[in-house]
Amino acid sequence: MCVGLAAKVVGIKDGVAVVDASGAKREVSAELIEELEPGDFVMVHAGIAIAKITADDTEETDELMEMLV
Repeated sequence: MCVGLAAKVVGIKDGVAVVDASGAKREVSAELIEELEPGDFVMVHAGIAIAKITADDTEETDELMEMLV
């Protein structure tokens, strides 16, 4: 099973995004997503932002993860 984490983009430079996932900041590759800007939400898997998502998607993902833990 693969698990992606929802995160908010707080900065981006040269194809690398700094994201905030529940307070933990990480650098991830942003090469797969065009027109990514700070404030956008992304799904992150294996250190790569794989898709843009909405704030509602982020809330739903967080709720599901809480139920699993």
